[in-house]
Amino acid sequence: MREAREVAKVRAAEAQLMAALPDGTLMRRAATGLAAVCGQLLGRVYGARVVVLAGSGDNGGDALYAAAQLARRGTAVLAVAAGSKIHEGGAATLRAAGGRIADPGDPLVADAIDDADLILDGMLGIGGHGGLREPYATLAAAAGRSIATVVAVDLPSGVDADTGVVEGRAVRADVTVTFGTWKPGLLIDPGATYAGVTELVDIGLNPGPPDVVAAQAADIAALLPTPTADSDKYRRGVLGLVSGSERYTGAAVLSAGGAIHGGAGMIRFISAQPAVEVVRQWWPETVITPLPPEPAEGEGGSGGGGNRWQHTTAQDFLAAAGRVQAWAAGPGMGTDQDSVELLAAVLATDLPVLVDADGLTIAAEHPELLRRSAPTLITPHAGELSRLTGADRADIEAQRLTHARAAARSLGVTVLLKGSTTVICAPPDRPWARPDRVNSTGTAWLATAGSGDVLSGLAGSLLAQGLNPPDAAAAAAFLHGVAARRAAAGPGNADEADDLATTLEGAPIGASDVVRALPDAIRAVRAS
Repeated sequence: MREAREVAKVRAAEAQLMAALPDGTLMRRAATGLAAVCGQLLGRVYGARVVVLAGSGDNGGDALYAAAQLARRGTAVLAVAAGSKIHEGGAATLRAAGGRIADPGDPLVADAIDDADLILDGMLGIGGHGGLREPYATLAAAAGRSIATVVAVDLPSGVDADTGVVEGRAVRADVTVTFGTWKPGLLIDPGATYAGVTELVDIGLNPGPPDVVAAQAADIAALLPTPTADSDKYRRGVLGLVSGSERYTGAAVLSAGGAIHGGAGMIRFISAQPAVEVVRQWWPETVITPLPPEPAEGEGGSGGGGNRWQHTTAQDFLAAAGRVQAWAAGPGMGTDQDSVELLAAVLATDLPVLVDADGLTIAAEHPELLRRSAPTLITPHAGELSRLTGADRADIEAQRLTHARAAARSLGVTVLLKGSTTVICAPPDRPWARPDRVNSTGTAWLATAGSGDVLSGLAGSLLAQGLNPPDAAAAAAFLHGVAARRAAAGPGNADEADDLATTLEGAPIGASDVVRALPDAIRAVRAS
C-alpha cells in the first residue's frame, strides 16, 4: 500500500522528529537517500555532470547536500541559486566538495543544463502553491528541454503536494525522490504524471494515519473473496444487473461480462428484449428477466413510449426477479420515465447499489433518488459528476480529489471518479470514509467506448460479494486497469504489462478485450 499524507501531517511529524535529533540530521538522512538514487540513475558517478536547481528552502538544502556527496565521488556539480537565498550549510558543503554555485543569469547555466547528465529540482518544497514564478519557470522550461534525467526532490516544483494540481509551469521529472511518506499529489494526476517514477526514502517519520492510499497488487489480492469447499452460487453473491436497452445492447453485454468475471456466483440480468437476446447469446450463464414490453398503441400507451408498469409496479417486478445481494444499474438503460421508475425501485431497496452512466443522468435530474441510508457507489466521469454537482467539468478534471471529496460529502455516496487517475472518496459519516483511494493501474487505451460498462459490472459483482463500496471500487479499478494493460500489451508481454513503472505503448483495445483479460488479471494479482 502506498500511503500518502497531507502537508500538515508531514510538517508536524518532521517537527516532532527534528526536536528529538541533533540539528541537521533529518536533512542529511534525506540527502543520503537522494544521493543514492541519483548514483544509481547515473551509473557512472565519476565524471558525470549534475546541475542542481536550488531554492531557498529545505528542498534546496537536501539537493545541495546530496550533490556534495556526488561531488566527493568525482561528479562535476553546478548549483543554480534559484531562490532569493540559498541554504547556507548545503552551499558551504557543496563548495568544500568541489562544486560550483552560480546565479540564474550566469551564462554558464544554460550550457550546463543542456550538457547535464542529471538535473536535481530542489526549487520548491511541499509548501509550494500555484504556478512557478521567475526565475523558477525559466529554469523548469530549460530542464524540460534538456536530455538529462530530471530528478525532483520530494515533489516536482509547481505541483500541489496535497492535490496534484498544476497551475501553469511545473517541473516534469523523470524520477521523484520523496521523503518519509508519499504525498497525495504524487499519486493523483496531473501531479502524478509530472512526478514520473517515484522512490520513497525512509527518514524515520511517524506521520500518522494516511489521507490517501494507492493499493498495490497484494492489497487487492487480500480483498478478493475466495470460494471455499462449501460455497454455492448463492453464498458467492448474487448481483442484480440493470443495463442495456433496445438501442444499447452492447452496454448490456459488457457490463454483464464484467460482472461474471468479477466473481459473483450469479448474475440476475434485467433489460429490454433486444438486450436480453444479445446477452443470452454472449453470456448464457446469466439468469435473465426481460422487462415488461411497452404497450402497443391503443393499449394505453403511445407505441414505443408507453408505460411498462401499467400492469405491475417496478418494485413488484424487481421482487419477482429474485433475491440479490447488491444491484448495479445504469449502463445503457435509457433515461425515459420507465427507466426513472426502474432506477427508483432499485434505489428504494435496502441493498448496496452501484449507479453508472444513464443511471447518473437520471440521478442528476432526480437527486432525491440518491438520498438513501444503504451503501451507494456511483462511478461518474468528470462530465457526469459535473451534471450531478454543478461544478465545472474542467475544474473537476484539474482538481480531481477536491471534487470527488466534495461530491461524496454533498451526495452522501461513495464516488469513484473515472479518468487519468481514478479517485475514490466516501462520505465522512461512513466507517470506511478515510483514507481516500487512488488507482495506480490502467493505460490510455482504456479511453474507449464501453470500458466504463465493464468497470460497473465488475464493481457491482464485488459489492454483491460483500465488499464495502470503497473496497469494491478500488479492487474493480485496479483489476480493470491491469486487464487493460495486459490486453494492450498482447500475448507474451504479460510480465512487462504488470510492471506499473513501465510505459507501454501497446496496441488499441476494445472494451470486450478488457473483459477477456480479466481472468488473467485476477490470476496475476493473486500471484503477487
